[in-house]
Amino acid sequence: MTAKGTHSTVTGTRLRPVGVIRSALKSRGDAPRQGREGAPDAWLEVRRWAAKALRGLVVGDEIIVITWFHRARRDVLQVHPRGELRNPLTGVFATRSPDRPNPLGLHPVVVRAIDGTRLRIGPIEAIDGTPVIDIKPVLK
Repeated sequence: MTAKGTHSTVTGTRLRPVGVIRSALKSRGDAPRQGREGAPDAWLEVRRWAAKALRGLVVGDEIIVITWFHRARRDVLQVHPRGELRNPLTGVFATRSPDRPNPLGLHPVVVRAIDGTRLRIGPIEAIDGTPVIDIKPVLK
């Protein structure tokens, strides 16, 4: 609800990716569940129109890369955490499942190198071709 008591809506909202992940991981099956579980480094290619937004980033920065899990199922509301059937069925809002109504991924990574509009980042479990929605610094 808004301040005046009316409902706000995001119907029709469109996200414009600022970049794309280029990774050795080619399928969901190749990717670890979390970056810290053995994920490789990857390149984040920033779109030309967003290049000026990179100003101020330096090698060694900790950032959060927000992705759109383009291969996720959006009709899933409950999962067995970590894909283990012995785990109780749990709502996706209480899990890190990529399958969810709005499949956003949050990836804490370190900037390893900067080459023009490309950032070498890692570790990151996002697969090749994953759209990047935003990049935010980790606040300390």
